[in-house]
Amino acid sequence: MDDLTVQIEQQAERLSQAHNWLQIDTRRSELAAFEQAFAEPGFWDDQQKAAQQTKQAADIRTDLAEYDKAQALLDDSRVANELAVAENDEALAEEAAESLSQLTTRIDAMELASWFSGQFDGGDAIITVSPGQGGLEAQDWTDMLFNMYLHYAALRGWQVEVLDAPAAEGIGLDQATFIINGRNAFGILAGEKGVHRLVRISPTDAKGRRHTTFAAVEVLPVLPEDIEVIINPADLRIDVYRSSGPGGQSVNTTDSAVRITHLPTGLVVTCQNEKSQLQNKESAMKILRARLFDLEQARRQAEIDQLRGSKVEAAWGNQIRNYVLFPYQMVKDLRTGVETGNVDAVLKEGDLDQFTVAYLRAKASGSFKTSDGANLPED
Repeated sequence: MDDLTVQIEQQAERLSQAHNWLQIDTRRSELAAFEQAFAEPGFWDDQQKAAQQTKQAADIRTDLAEYDKAQALLDDSRVANELAVAENDEALAEEAAESLSQLTTRIDAMELASWFSGQFDGGDAIITVSPGQGGLEAQDWTDMLFNMYLHYAALRGWQVEVLDAPAAEGIGLDQATFIINGRNAFGILAGEKGVHRLVRISPTDAKGRRHTTFAAVEVLPVLPEDIEVIINPADLRIDVYRSSGPGGQSVNTTDSAVRITHLPTGLVVTCQNEKSQLQNKESAMKILRARLFDLEQARRQAEIDQLRGSKVEAAWGNQIRNYVLFPYQMVKDLRTGVETGNVDAVLKEGDLDQFTVAYLRAKASGSFKTSDGANLPED
């Protein structure tokens, strides 16, 4: 029977370090101050400030609950291990191993959260997937990536708000724009920005030949209301049209879809999945604000790498990740070297944590790999 004392004490040291960098004692005091403020008369008079502070308090509660649960698992694993060794009890040994496994997972998650130091890392993300080179194949690839991210969001317990996912002519999607609402969504998904490459036998090729195709993923933060982005209404051209996608009552029978063009920059944003024209306009403006903010950051040469990074063509040589379905099966991230042969788990079940966590770890340590990105010659 294995004595897990060494492994348990290693995790105890990690948890002690987490207590320090999470500033647990300070955050308990902050939470107490928030709760006292919530009870004061007039606190809810300023709705925007109240909403901001209640969210801050909720985030602190979540962090403290995670730490307290980890501390409880540490205590459980110590007791179970000591009894298992003393009494040679296999059941207690299994209990100690399970508690240790859960403890390690929770500390890993706390360390991951500590890497989010960016202004918007803790908030929601706007994702746009667009076809690159590859024609019909690229449209189908866009649809596949869209569904991969939907499954990943479900695994993480995030909520998804689809804003625009018009069906392409023939197969797949012309584009997909959606918001993922969840804690640290932007911080985790920011590393998905870039070009994604697919290699497979094309289902649209009657001769069954191998095709290489590309899609671009853009990831932007949902900006808080207190971030000022000045938009002159005179700079906007707003067109309304009939929605083409699936939807609820009246979505496809009225001119509810909205297209907003920002004339000075040429940015175009569309939204058609909401039930009313007003809702679609509000969602489109949310995306436009984020894109204009991104452009302004780029012009100032500040923080652009945290938001979207350099804009590259969705084509050969620019990919961040390869998804190879033929002649072998492998998904490989070219920045970190992480790879897996279980492509169905990635594409059909959204098993992306192995890639997102590795990217964040490499980003935090500055240990990115260099690669020409070529697993196969270009078709």
